[in-house]
Amino acid sequence: MLVVGGIITYLGLQDRRPMSPASFRKTVPEGFAAIGIDVSHHQGNIDWEKLFTESGYDSLIYFVYCKATEGHTHIDTKWERNRKALNNLGIPNGAYHFFQPKDPPRPQAAHFLDHWKKRDIDLPPVLDVETEGLSDEDLIAKMKIWLTEIELHSGMRPVIYTSLNFYETKFQDDFKDYKFWIAAYSRKPDCIADERIIHWQYSESGKLPGCKEKVDINVSKLNF
Repeated sequence: MLVVGGIITYLGLQDRRPMSPASFRKTVPEGFAAIGIDVSHHQGNIDWEKLFTESGYDSLIYFVYCKATEGHTHIDTKWERNRKALNNLGIPNGAYHFFQPKDPPRPQAAHFLDHWKKRDIDLPPVLDVETEGLSDEDLIAKMKIWLTEIELHSGMRPVIYTSLNFYETKFQDDFKDYKFWIAAYSRKPDCIADERIIHWQYSESGKLPGCKEKVDINVSKLNF
């Protein structure tokens, strides 16, 4: 039993060990302009200094998105900490809002704007849509209200983050004037050539220095 326990502990530690920059680079899909990550309270207290100044990842990761808000009352507990650290390091970063489709959209937009204080160098805000609405029609209508409110008050057109399934079954025939960020882990999406898709979240299992928990990894068509 001690041997088995030791093996399990060893494998657990191995699973959490950060990848070297060279090993990490080999896992990244080719043909994209930049690599980025997105984080929230799920990653705990990230050591941003270690990631960007001590590990060699500063030449690999070019942008970061942080969760700011959810619904019309919740603020991510690591939002202010992450935002401040990234700003101090000069890392291009942006904020995302986790959308609650069954809640009114305008209070959600106001809540996001209250806690995301826009700077001229910010990346476009992101609407994270992962849950079903009362109907697809209702979901799309509420999303459009949130998106319009954010653009009206910030002057920046938001990006829509969603799963490959939601994109293909709900949104592909709509939102013609918006850019998308697609999550798909098992394969490169057939629709990646769509000019509306600018970011692809290809992994939710990144192991990076300074991060105790796994991190979402993204590739982008954009230069940063």
